[in-house]
Amino acid sequence: MSLRVFYRISDAGYNKVKPDYVNNENCLKNCVKHFGDDIDIIADNVSDVTFEMVKKYVPISKIQRTNIKGGNAGSFTLLFEQALLLEDETIVYFLEDDYLHRENSAQILLEGFELGSDYVTLYDHPDKYIPPERGGNKFNIGGPEETRVYCSRSTHWKITNSTTLTFASKVKTLKEDASIIREYTSGFHPETHEETGKAYDHSMWVYGLTGKGRKLISPIPGYSTHGEIPWLTNFINWENE
Repeated sequence: MSLRVFYRISDAGYNKVKPDYVNNENCLKNCVKHFGDDIDIIADNVSDVTFEMVKKYVPISKIQRTNIKGGNAGSFTLLFEQALLLEDETIVYFLEDDYLHRENSAQILLEGFELGSDYVTLYDHPDKYIPPERGGNKFNIGGPEETRVYCSRSTHWKITNSTTLTFASKVKTLKEDASIIREYTSGFHPETHEETGKAYDHSMWVYGLTGKGRKLISPIPGYSTHGEIPWLTNFINWENE
């Protein structure tokens, strides 16, 4: 299976509480370490300093420098439309600039598709283990989310109901679900979808994709983490990755 990484980096993100080691350079360096430098990058609304940093890790021929309105959703939309032009069996990994990965993440990502899943995330989101009254996922009625567990060659997996806009899928699946994905990524992240009023990334999954039968799986424990301190993937010393 062919894997393409579509990476989005920006200096215009919103404030999040992150550990010191989660920053633009460390996350890009970590991506190149685990996936190689043959990645497609949107450098959106970046300073000259950030752009020069990106060129240290990725060939300039693989970088698109843009100034897109619409924040994260805008840069995602550009890469999403480009992904639809690829061969149907190509796996595209859409990756934001505040994620870290563990060793063998590329192999694990491919194993998720060997299990026949429609969508794969490497992020095991801690909110799936917290009941809603304590700030967890609102679908965790009575405790952690209900799921089914699978086993690939190297790790266990679980079905999960949602993730962020960092995820992977085959191009043929993206084409089939294009209208749904476009609907929920037309707003301005991290606000709400301008027409539906729903938080677009979570709602895209629970109302538009997994809510209509698509299967999304994540490894347990996770092979990546989002960089916010309250939501770091459990049990991994991410500073050492």
